[in-house]
Amino acid sequence: MTHTTELKKLEAIYQSSNNNFVLVYGRKGCDKEGLLDEFTTGKSYFYYRSRQCSDAKQLHYLNQQISETYDMNASDVSFEDSFKKFRSKDGSKLIFIIDEAQYAIKKTNDLFESLVSLKNKKLYPGKVMIVLVSSSIVWGKNTLNEIIPNANNVIDESIKLENHSFLDVVRAFPSYSVAQCVSTYGIIGGVSEYLDRWNGKKSIKANVCENILSPSGFLYSEAEGYISSELRELSCYDTILGSIASGNEKLNDLFEDTGYSRAKISVYMKNLAEFDVIDKIISFETGGWDNTKKGIYRIVDPYINFWFTFIYPHLSELVSYTPERFYDTFIEPKLDEYLQNYFVNVCSEYLHLLNMVGQLPIKLTKIGTWLGKEGTIDVIGQSNNRENVVGICNWKEKTMAYDSYEKLLESMKQARITANTIFLFSATRFDNKLIELSKENKSIVLVDMTEL
Repeated sequence: MTHTTELKKLEAIYQSSNNNFVLVYGRKGCDKEGLLDEFTTGKSYFYYRSRQCSDAKQLHYLNQQISETYDMNASDVSFEDSFKKFRSKDGSKLIFIIDEAQYAIKKTNDLFESLVSLKNKKLYPGKVMIVLVSSSIVWGKNTLNEIIPNANNVIDESIKLENHSFLDVVRAFPSYSVAQCVSTYGIIGGVSEYLDRWNGKKSIKANVCENILSPSGFLYSEAEGYISSELRELSCYDTILGSIASGNEKLNDLFEDTGYSRAKISVYMKNLAEFDVIDKIISFETGGWDNTKKGIYRIVDPYINFWFTFIYPHLSELVSYTPERFYDTFIEPKLDEYLQNYFVNVCSEYLHLLNMVGQLPIKLTKIGTWLGKEGTIDVIGQSNNRENVVGICNWKEKTMAYDSYEKLLESMKQARITANTIFLFSATRFDNKLIELSKENKSIVLVDMTEL
């Protein structure tokens, strides 16, 4: 799946008359390779994939590849000497890509300084666009700046490859119903590689059984493999993630459930947050701040959440049951309850799209969720002058009932807000009382899932 926005950014940078230094990073499986392939088509470029090796060997491999490409003698003298061999086949701007740059740029070598010299035309007279690429979110966000303190001053643009949105998921699976798309989005999220390998011609159950529950499935070992790709002490991280998935969302709950000290948990949570696996959920700020839940942590990576919710607690049965029996026993009964939060995300995205195209009565500047101690406002959007639209989302109940609307009104009282428009989103039917209410009161809008 193409990263259209990021591709446009790269094209705009390439078209500028200056030399450029760009950082592109995203999680493993984000298909950075596909983006680079599209971007370099028809352009003069040199691509180098870094190895996990010593500085001397890195220089050797890079210099050897440059020398062979430009038909020059190889000599492992320095990175700067290697870069002096660059040529553009047609005089156009040369794109120099260092992929998996986290393996090559170290405190112990002068590669970064040599790249700065290259950008500043000290080594190569032609125009050049240097692109550092990494599949390490932590490296892209933090580590590079830690090992190269002036990196931010040198890099012109930092582009993070985000996961695809729900709308992208809908486009990827044209034969799926909206409900199947929500289910897919809630199980594997928007990771390019996952979406590319999910079969849109098969049911959700068949995909889960083949790709997740079967030992040969491409996602069978992915959750723990992804975490351990950057974090050590997997047993500690698994313990914390298993605890959050089972409902322990506050620091104190995690302390009591895991037996780890609060200080230790805080360090591990910080590492998981930097890795985009968990996040501290902040309630939308309103006048009813005293009535909100605070200090809530959630697993925000959908697939890791799915794994630790449904599979990690039953690893013995994962081995001893058939995939179909495992799905029917442990996943099917609680899947709709699990998908409720992802339906809320979908409804928020829908509201955001309406806002972008000017289809709301007010222009929203922020959208979020209000987490009350006694109730929740699933979606709340606010304008600059603090006018609101609110919404609640029903995924699992067979009919959205009038009392859902009454609970929303009570939550709005607790939050101390009013609303210009109230959206009632449902994956199923609305009861007759709600249908009548929406006919009488135009500020109450019913949205069934097929409209999404």
